[in-house]
Amino acid sequence: MGTDKKDHLGEYEIDTDSPHVLVDSPGDVDPDTIPTEEELSTLRKVPAGMPLVVLLLCLVEFAERASYYGSSGVFFSFIKNPLPAGGSGTGAVAKGEAGKNQKAGALGRGMVTANALTTTFSFLAYVVPILGAILADTKLGRWRAIWIGTIIGAFAHILLIIPAIPKVILHPEGSLAAFIISILILAFAAGFIKPSLAPLLCDQLPVKRPTLKTLKSGERVVVDPEITLSRWLVIFYLSINIGGFFALATTYSERLVGFWLAFVLPAFIYILMPINLLWASNKLYKAPPQGSVVLEAWSVVKILLSNGGWRAWKKDDAWWDRAKPSHLLQRTDIDPAKVFWDDTFVDEIRTAIKACAVFVLVPIFNLSDGGIGNQMGAMSNAMILNNVPSDISSNFNPLAIIIFSPILTYGIYPFFIWLKRPVKPMTRMSIGFLLATIGCIVAAILQARIYATSPCGKYASTCEEVSKVNLWWQIVPIVVPAIGELFVNVTAYEIAYTQSPARMKGLVYALFLFATAISSAISLALSDVIDDPNLVWPWVALACASFIAALVFPTYFRYLNHTTATFADKDRQEGRQQNQVNRVVSGQDVENSSQYGRDHDKY
Repeated sequence: MGTDKKDHLGEYEIDTDSPHVLVDSPGDVDPDTIPTEEELSTLRKVPAGMPLVVLLLCLVEFAERASYYGSSGVFFSFIKNPLPAGGSGTGAVAKGEAGKNQKAGALGRGMVTANALTTTFSFLAYVVPILGAILADTKLGRWRAIWIGTIIGAFAHILLIIPAIPKVILHPEGSLAAFIISILILAFAAGFIKPSLAPLLCDQLPVKRPTLKTLKSGERVVVDPEITLSRWLVIFYLSINIGGFFALATTYSERLVGFWLAFVLPAFIYILMPINLLWASNKLYKAPPQGSVVLEAWSVVKILLSNGGWRAWKKDDAWWDRAKPSHLLQRTDIDPAKVFWDDTFVDEIRTAIKACAVFVLVPIFNLSDGGIGNQMGAMSNAMILNNVPSDISSNFNPLAIIIFSPILTYGIYPFFIWLKRPVKPMTRMSIGFLLATIGCIVAAILQARIYATSPCGKYASTCEEVSKVNLWWQIVPIVVPAIGELFVNVTAYEIAYTQSPARMKGLVYALFLFATAISSAISLALSDVIDDPNLVWPWVALACASFIAALVFPTYFRYLNHTTATFADKDRQEGRQQNQVNRVVSGQDVENSSQYGRDHDKY
């Protein structure tokens, strides 16, 4: 890699000989590649191609999620159900007709304990990313944070196999202790990997602003960074769910062989992570850490809320100006030595908080997509299995996403772009929540039907005899919200990356992940009451909440429809104005105008 030639990317310097040099300000590129207003409105917009290194990162995400979901997909059965009578002694059910409707199990700790432990694991796996993101943004860098998480995760997977060893299962207390330790370590591994991998992928974008390009067919098009980012993130989310679908292998492993195999398989697939990371290493642009940002952000927030400032937050500009040094240093009661940020940093926090506000509603979607606690698990335990694992239906969540992702990416979204009516971000969010509403309504109907047909009435989930409702009906409330994830989660990824400053990208992304932790915390708090005979009304409540939230996005949050592009509209306008200048000047004037572009283009 060359080190003599340098280019400037916002606050970063990168090698121009490296595989991925992002296009900087308009002065750094051929001015004829910068579209005019007319070209932006008339030419077809297309995404940039996906480089090999981005596909490698998607493979890393696949391996990490396959190991994560492949393991956690059988946690509930491992904890809740006892060893099946006549089974293998390792958790598998009895052979033949005797095991037709048996459930795989090991520790026999019951639903409350199973709910509490699995929800705690999920909670930690989405809270620790805040710590991981802060360390990645400020100290480690995203690349090193991912490697640290990979090493921790490898150790966790090895440890996780121990509780499932046949001789250890026979000692439930020791098995449970080893299991708890292993899942805590696994949660910390995910906390370092998750907040850094998607932002690292987004860092590889080959264009920062709309760029003119002539195709081999002779057609002139605009390569659009927003469309590129959207497509890349849908493919990234597809890799997550292909990995999640690996849980199908572990659910059959627990049922037919035992939990030891269900935990060995994810450990084996985990080997793909370091292999792909090593392969991608010298092909990546790796943004360096930017120094401590948490202390500065906290200092700004304290000033904004001090002296009754919390009462004036709706005044917007005036409220944010309170924390800007240009205003602070005019006050006699402020020590200049304690003001170690600038006006731009306050604006960055403001932008990030506005983007994060939309994440407040995401826990509602997360709860609707699968229920509070283990509502879906309780439902499946009361349904006719016909020789399939009780938790197999959950695999239809990633399967639905695998099938629908290419339809959305290469069919629906391009069709609306062709109509010059691209689906706006907040419209996407609203669609996702409406799909979650439908899923909850169907789930409520199914649960009511189970209670009506179970020999144990409203205590169906712990009944030895199952209801007349077949397990395959559960596919509907699983698949419909799963499609909604493509509208909600992928759009949230875009907002987290495009609306956060360089030194906060991992942190803002982690705050989106924290929404899942909030969902887990709610589930954990309600684990004692989300049980028979109260499993219908939670679905009804979630359906109502999701429907109301769906109406909020295109109304209250509509301002995010215009600010999710890789660059703000102001920056684009400056680029277009600069383009007009560059097309009529020459020689030294072009060089000077290019410098103007560099000085005024902020990433």
